[in-house]
Amino acid sequence: MNRHTTTRLILGMAAVALPLLCGSVAAAQSAPVVDTWVAPRTIDGQPDLQGLWNNTTITPFERRPGQAAFITEEEAVAAERGALERLDQADAPSMPRTEPLPVGGNVGSVNPFWFGSRYQIVGSRRSSLVIDPPDGRVPLRPEAEARRDYLVEHRTDTVENMSLYSRCITRGVPGTMFPQAYNNGYQILQIPGFVVIRAEMMHVRIIPLDGARHAPGQILGWMGDSRGHWEGDTLVVETTNLDPKGWISSNASAGRMHAVPQGEALRVVERFRRIDEDTITWQATVEDPDVYTAPWTVEVPFTRRPDYIIYEYACHEGNHAVQGVMGAERVVERRAGSR
Repeated sequence: MNRHTTTRLILGMAAVALPLLCGSVAAAQSAPVVDTWVAPRTIDGQPDLQGLWNNTTITPFERRPGQAAFITEEEAVAAERGALERLDQADAPSMPRTEPLPVGGNVGSVNPFWFGSRYQIVGSRRSSLVIDPPDGRVPLRPEAEARRDYLVEHRTDTVENMSLYSRCITRGVPGTMFPQAYNNGYQILQIPGFVVIRAEMMHVRIIPLDGARHAPGQILGWMGDSRGHWEGDTLVVETTNLDPKGWISSNASAGRMHAVPQGEALRVVERFRRIDEDTITWQATVEDPDVYTAPWTVEVPFTRRPDYIIYEYACHEGNHAVQGVMGAERVVERRAGSR
């Protein structure tokens, strides 16, 4: 077979194969992607959410004004690298030194062991944990912002101005589920009629699935009254009856939402859905017309960590830290008055 015959044969085969190939590619592109993963079931046939989970992330709670809804892979890598570099800088004084630490110098951060693997952006590369409103910003009322600013400015005036978290009482709902700097472990247990969530950092939630009504409105609690039910493979939990002395978030990782007070009409609807073997998507929609101009929704992925160990979080009400903060502030006031 000469060169020209070979060339004609190859071109002829290509002419036949190309339409078939293009048709196969087009069919592949138009065919819907089928998710074949099926959530395992508990003994009573419900989707199995049980296990040890962690929701650590450095994704900001809210989006910066004007920022895109998603960041690029390069931006995510840079953010994670920057977080690690800041940790190294914070820990620098704890490394071996050849000269004394300067007076007033940085004494270093806590041992990185306590932070765990927190230096990553959420897998979707969304630029905020808040997913609704579309701008990734919580629609706070001006009066709520003013109250927040007052509490932060006057937190050492009286114990009542400190957060319930600082006083070792509670992180509330949904605050208990928000990621922060460390201790972001959760253990989920299921028995017929109940889901139990043991949060590493205060405390245990027992959620009945019996369809009963909420407690009367005058009965309030730090964690409110949670009632759950299943919608397909999604666990839906509605929480009402939350004490208005609480804050929507007690940790600084929530940015400007730290110290925002709760209103008497606060209602939180959470959705837990296991989307694969190692991931639960958790969403919470917050409604509180006295505090926000509209409802808003936050989304956080929970990653399965079967090797995670939840130790006792030995914070207790009336702890010495609160006494020390209050006592130190009184000393400052006396010194100021004696000048």
